[in-house]
Amino acid sequence: MFYLLNILIQMKIILNNYDLSKTLGPFNDIGFVPTMGGIHEGHISLIEKSIKSNKKTIVSIFVNPRQFNSVKDFNSYPANIKKDLAILKKIKRLDFVYIPKFKDVYENKKKPEIKIKKKFKVLCAKFRKGHFEGVLDVMIRLTKLVKPKKIFMGKKDFQQLYLVKNFIENEFNTKVIGCRTIRNRNKLALSSRNFLLKQSELNDVEKISKNFLNLKNKIKYTKNINQFLKKTKKDFEKFFNIKIEYLENRNTNDLSLSNKYNGSKIFLAYYYKSVRLIDNF
Repeated sequence: MFYLLNILIQMKIILNNYDLSKTLGPFNDIGFVPTMGGIHEGHISLIEKSIKSNKKTIVSIFVNPRQFNSVKDFNSYPANIKKDLAILKKIKRLDFVYIPKFKDVYENKKKPEIKIKKKFKVLCAKFRKGHFEGVLDVMIRLTKLVKPKKIFMGKKDFQQLYLVKNFIENEFNTKVIGCRTIRNRNKLALSSRNFLLKQSELNDVEKISKNFLNLKNKIKYTKNINQFLKKTKKDFEKFFNIKIEYLENRNTNDLSLSNKYNGSKIFLAYYYKSVRLIDNF
């Protein structure tokens, strides 16, 4: 009975930097899962990987305003702290949840010098000006606060993972671990933004996603992959009534355009109604 009670109450919620420093101070083997809330199975898989490979695991929930391109997008982000905490409390051996205010994260107002190389200003960086600068800024700040040994991030936003890994591992004694994309039974990549869709809309998006995933088999023996994807982009936009920002095959080592099947992924961003969804496969 006592053991079960201990499992239920062991997760500590931290609301400010003083308590964060005091709580994490004794530990030097911390796994960190940064989130903006909207907790789903994808986040849970990251947390479980951290628990398996670190003595202590901390999850942050912070909707960072500086990585949004519009106030409307920021305000519509599916944040529900009460629901998130109810999910996180069920995870055995999760130690800490950090829920900072804006002033906690941006306590040091001096902006770090973040310059993304021109060759990486592709995909989401091309269409969301300043987005990754905001992501890298907050990740640098959170890493300084938490001092983790490892950070766990999903591969669904591969460009984000790529940039964060390069910046953080060059600046800190911290490893950034990329973890596989978690999909539902209909192969749709799990995303907090999926919560913005009604069930009927989710059904539509699942059908669209399956068609995109099928492209991986179709390009296997295609000579000019990106030419094929350009045509496919127009066809899919018309057929599914969606707006595709990009549909490109790129090298996973440097994000350059590639017409090779091996060592590359198809990268995708599109709008279904007003909801922006991304994927790679």
